[in-house]
Amino acid sequence: MGTDRLDEVLDAAYTCLTRYGARRTTMDDIASQMGVSRSAVYQYVRGKDEAFRLLAERLHQEALGRARDAAADAGAPAAERIRGVLAAKLDLAFRVGGASPHTAELLDERNRLFGGICGTFSASLHDLLTDLFTRAGTVEGVPPDQAARMCLALAAGLETAREGEALVGPATAALVGGLLDERRAPR
Repeated sequence: MGTDRLDEVLDAAYTCLTRYGARRTTMDDIASQMGVSRSAVYQYVRGKDEAFRLLAERLHQEALGRARDAAADAGAPAAERIRGVLAAKLDLAFRVGGASPHTAELLDERNRLFGGICGTFSASLHDLLTDLFTRAGTVEGVPPDQAARMCLALAAGLETAREGEALVGPATAALVGGLLDERRAPR
């Protein structure tokens, strides 16, 4: 299976999702968006559910890659690395969730098609953040695991806030700055 053609199928599925939503999109819609026959699309996916699942996996894996890169940036201070992990999550939410009311389905942990993907993504971000807080140190009374959960809760709130994108910088700076133990090593 050619990955370029699969990417085309997933791109077409995304376009259809933004227009019609997952339930109303058909394989004919995806094929028409690509300019190919429905049978040509079936060479790459078994159906629209698989196309949407693969699309969700691709989007979450790309965001997780950005989060891992931010976490691994040894030249950056801990606060910047933590903000980078949160930025990867929020970028995904604002980019995908803002494209159409239908695309938010790709980010819903309760969705039957995407829930497992979203849950795994959130767990991976939690692990990255817990590790960063463990190495950097947290203020007294806040264990690294709890600091990670607070950060993810902030991100979830910003995803739904009316001015969430504008609040990302100051909100994450305030939270992360308040959680890190400045007496410990800055990196």
